Amino acid sequence: QAQIVESGGGLVQPGGSLRLSCVASGSILDFGVRGWYRQAPGKRREWVAVIYSGGNTAYVDSVKGRFTISRDDSKNMVYLQMNSLTPEDTAVYYCNIHPPRDDFWGQGTQVTVSS
Repeated sequence: QAQIVESGGGLVQPGGSLRLSCVASGSILDFGVRGWYRQAPGKRREWVAVIYSGGNTAYVDSVKGRFTISRDDSKNMVYLQMNSLTPEDTAVYYCNIHPPRDDFWGQGTQVTVSS
């Protein structure tokens, strides 16, 4: 079975930074493409970033230049470095494969950007 555990969220002031981590196990390791997603209160879950097995990345326009996705396959880890955070980044952040599978969603990690 697939298992995903996200961590690293918390409360941060506008302009601050956080680094999210995602560790995966089980069948998710059969997929080489990883993505980060987020869901803000009252909004649909949206795609944020993707990293391919070869290291190529892509981002949603709203985070481009501020967020960086990376991976360490030796540790089955995916990261999301988030800089210059704004209140609009407040959401629960999830990792998954890309495109995502419904049975791979974890609990997510809460990111709150507030002064």
